[in-house]
Order: sequence, then structure tokens, then C-alpha cells
Amino acid sequence: MNIRSLTRGDGVVIGAAVVLFIASFLSLANIDCPAGINCSNYDTPNAWDRLGLLMSMYLAGIIGAALIVVARFLPGRRVAGLDLGQFGVAFTVFSLWTAFWTIIDVSSAGAGLILGLLATIVLAAGAVASPLLPPLKAPLMGAPKPQTPQPYGAQPGATGGAGYGYPGGQQFGGQQPGGTGGYGYPAGGQPGAVDGGQQQAVQPGQQGAPAAAQQAAPAGDFSPFWFAVPVARPLYGEDGSPTPIAELAPGTWYLAVEQRGAALVAQTQDGRRGVLQDTTGIQRG
Repeated sequence: MNIRSLTRGDGVVIGAAVVLFIASFLSLANIDCPAGINCSNYDTPNAWDRLGLLMSMYLAGIIGAALIVVARFLPGRRVAGLDLGQFGVAFTVFSLWTAFWTIIDVSSAGAGLILGLLATIVLAAGAVASPLLPPLKAPLMGAPKPQTPQPYGAQPGATGGAGYGYPGGQQFGGQQPGGTGGYGYPAGGQPGAVDGGQQQAVQPGQQGAPAAAQQAAPAGDFSPFWFAVPVARPLYGEDGSPTPIAELAPGTWYLAVEQRGAALVAQTQDGRRGVLQDTTGIQRG
């Protein structure tokens, strides 16, 4: 789970759910106290004293908000053919419906009902509008500044980088201290370069051979690179399944290992591979 996958709309939903939870402890109705009578000893009920109202209004809205957030962390999870997020939106709308008719039937609504109605309005509006309005689809937290990069496969502390999970500042196979190259690559044209575990001496007159071979390589050859997505995007299976296997979150670096037309085959930090179909606006490392 990555908190950076949350959107601004999710933040609105979470905030409204917190306010709704607070409202459940406030009084449901006000007492009209006649003049000359002390009504301070009267105990006004709250939502926890009315189980039906508690379940259909307050807890329904909170459960709906929780389902929306869980659906953001675990994309593709379905119940009875419906996405968890769709269930969450239905719960929030039902909570608003209950709050509206409840406050109409009460002659003197208390703070618990009034604040609860306002919270359910914001909750349902945020749940419905989040997938539709671009401002609400923006990430809740901005992407962090990339740390000092190092080549793919280098050990932490070797060059001061952060190790796996961050893009390399050099090309793959860049020379490392001690005359060896990057992960699985030789040190490109230097005497005594390591190649497949055997040491080979470079003959005189062949110093520029590796560089010439690199220049002669086709320009269209794909080289793995690190990238980050601007917003949360689904990662689909390589078998063409329509169900996402993971979700790429903003602020995290992923490794592109293959290109298929306009799509990329990406690898997550836990080793899963899938197809990123929407590559617009990605940031290359």
C-alpha cells in the first residue's frame, strides 16, 4: 500500500468520514425547555442510542469511505462483479439519503443531525465527483524529490546512492570504482574488463572497438530505464487480461524493461511485471 496513490477526492472523503464519526456522539435533537425549569439534567440521545439510525446513516457513510480508500490501495478487487469503490459510493449515497429524510422528520434537530447531514453531503459529493473532476483526481501528496541516483544493481553505499528502487544517473553498464561495470555489464573498453567471469586483455589497436560497436548499434534498440507516473495508473497483465495486477503510484520509481508500441512493460519493486498502457506524462529517470 502506498499513501501517495490517494487523490484529493480521497482526502475529501476521508475528512468527511471523520466529521461524520464525530457527529455520531452529538445530540440528535434539541430540548425546548420551558421558562423557569432547569433542563440541564436532561440527557439527550445521540446516534449510539439509536442503533437503526447509527447503522443506516453514520456507519454506512464511514464504511463507504473505507471501501473507497481500500479500492484505491487494492485496484481490481471486486465483490459480486462490482468494484469495491462502487460499493463505497453506493454506501455514501445511502447515508446521505437517510440523513436527509431523518432531519426532515425531526422537529428540532440537534448538532448531531445537522453536522451529520453536512458531512454526508460532502462525503457523497466527494465520492461521486472524484473520478469525474480533474482537480479531485490529482494526487493528494506531491511526488518527493528524487534522491541521489546510482546505476541499476549497485549496492547501497557503493557510490552514495539509495540502491534498488531509484533511477541511475549513469547509463546502464557505467563504470564502477575498481574497473568493473554496472549490473552484469563490463567496464567498456578498459584493460582487464570483466566479461562473463573471465578476464580478457584488450589487444593493441582495439581500444576503441567497444565504443565503435555501441555507435554502430541501431538507434531504435530499447534500453531499460527508470520512470515515475504523474498520477496513479493501473498495470495490466502481460497475458492481456483486463483486470489490473497492480497500480503504479506517483512518487515511486519503476523499471521499464520492454516497449510494446506505445505501451511499456514495467517491473514493480516486488518483482511483478505488467503492461502500462497509458504512458503519457511519465518522468524518465
